[in-house]
Amino acid sequence: MIMSFQGTETYVATEDLRVAVNAAVALERPLLVKGEPGTGKTVLAHEVAKALGRPLIPWHIKSTTKAQQGLYEYDAVSRLRDSQLGDARVHDIANYIIRGKLWEAFEADAAPVLLIDEIDKADIEFPNDLLLELDRMEFYVYETRQTIKARQRPIVIITSNNEKELPDAFLRRCFFHYIRFPDRDTMQKIVDVHFPKLRHDLVHEALRVFYQLREVPGLKKRPSTSELLDWLKLLMVEDLPVEALRAKDGKTVIPPLYGALLKNEQDVHLFERLAFMARRDR
Repeated sequence: MIMSFQGTETYVATEDLRVAVNAAVALERPLLVKGEPGTGKTVLAHEVAKALGRPLIPWHIKSTTKAQQGLYEYDAVSRLRDSQLGDARVHDIANYIIRGKLWEAFEADAAPVLLIDEIDKADIEFPNDLLLELDRMEFYVYETRQTIKARQRPIVIITSNNEKELPDAFLRRCFFHYIRFPDRDTMQKIVDVHFPKLRHDLVHEALRVFYQLREVPGLKKRPSTSELLDWLKLLMVEDLPVEALRAKDGKTVIPPLYGALLKNEQDVHLFERLAFMARRDR
C-alpha cells in the first residue's frame, strides 16, 4: 500500500498541496513547486521524506550548475596527475567518475525523495538537459560504457522562485503546484505548530501587523512566512508586551524589531515616511 502525504507535526500542508504531492507520486512525475520565497517550498521536500519514511537527497542549484553534474563528472585532471605519479589507479577509469545526485538517487537502497532546489537559478538549458533522464530514469556513462537505471523511481520535487521561465517541454513532464501565500487562518496554524505556548493576544496582534505590513503599497519585498516566524521568536525573546505592537492612533508605525521583517533600506525608508506622516496628521 502506498503511503500518502498528509503533512507532518511540524509542517502545515493545505489540502491542495497534499493533493498535488500525492498526485505527482501516483503519476510518477516530478512535482514542480513555485511560490513566493519563504513559503516552504524547500522544506516541503524534507517533510515529504519524513512523512513517507524516505531518505532525502538534496541538490541545490547555483547559477554555475550544469545538468551533467547531477549525473556524473569525469575527473580527467586527477587521472593525469596519477598517471604522472605512476599510480596504478589510472588503469581503471571508473576510479575517476564522480557520481552526481541523480546517480545517488537512482542507486539508493530505498526510493528516496530527490530535491532539485531552485532550478530557475541555472542556465535556461539546464531543465531541458535533464528531460530524458527524468523521463526514463536512466542515463549512460560514456567513459565506462554502462547504463545507470533507477532501482526504484525516486519522488522528485523541483522548486522554482520564478526568476526565469522554464521550457515548455520540461513543464509538460511535471505536475505543477503554486504554493499560495497562507491566509490568516492557515498562518495561525503554522504559528501554533512552531510556537504552541505563545500568548494568543500577542499572536493575534502580530498577525494583524504582519498582514497590514504586507499590504503596504510600494513595498519592494513583502515579508514571508519564515520572516514572520523569526519575528515572533524575537518578540518572545525580548518579552515585548502586546501594546508595543499597537499604534496608539491606529495609524501605520514601524513595528518593533522590524529588521526581521523588512530586508532592504527602501522598505525601511518607506515605513519611516509613513510613520512621519502619521505623526504629522495627528
